[in-house]
Amino acid sequence: MAREFQRGHKAKISDLTAGTDLYVGVQIAAPGLTFDISCFGLDASEQLSDDRYFIFFNQPKSPEESIQLLGAQAGDTESFRVTLDRIPQQIQRLSFTATIDGAGQMSQVASGYIRVVAGGEEVARYAFNGAEFSTERAVMLGDFYLKDMWRFAAIGQGFDGGLDALLKNFGGEVAEEEPAPAQPQAAAPSFA
Repeated sequence: MAREFQRGHKAKISDLTAGTDLYVGVQIAAPGLTFDISCFGLDASEQLSDDRYFIFFNQPKSPEESIQLLGAQAGDTESFRVTLDRIPQQIQRLSFTATIDGAGQMSQVASGYIRVVAGGEEVARYAFNGAEFSTERAVMLGDFYLKDMWRFAAIGQGFDGGLDALLKNFGGEVAEEEPAPAQPQAAAPSFA
């Protein structure tokens, strides 16, 4: 049974599962809104010191494939595969984020969650809705972070400026946008 998290709750991954090959699913229901869901691989200073660890639709995997964008599946708006024991030592935090593509505010979200699945079983879930936000256009949903061992934290912190503000928060630079390619629907992967 999944452990329910509230904003600010943290747990050791080893307390949730013995596995290191994890599925991270994000689902957001907000009629009329479209979201870009990404993962930022951050260094010890919580900065995006290597752009190859900004995982999004135009860059769906890290160089060694320890972080992979899988697309919409298993009821999730977006999903990722994270292999914790393959993440390079310089990456100390994985921040999963959602930004509104176009007009809108996070307060319009009817419901949403970030969940962690290991060995086919959901082990953690942080559910949220628009009542937790106001004018924000981007939100940090949850993080995996290294503090003597990998841990999970439910974040729920919003940014008014959207993706630009999020990128600047992590020390990244804003580039010109390109349209996202269409993502095919696929069944849940065998490891999830």
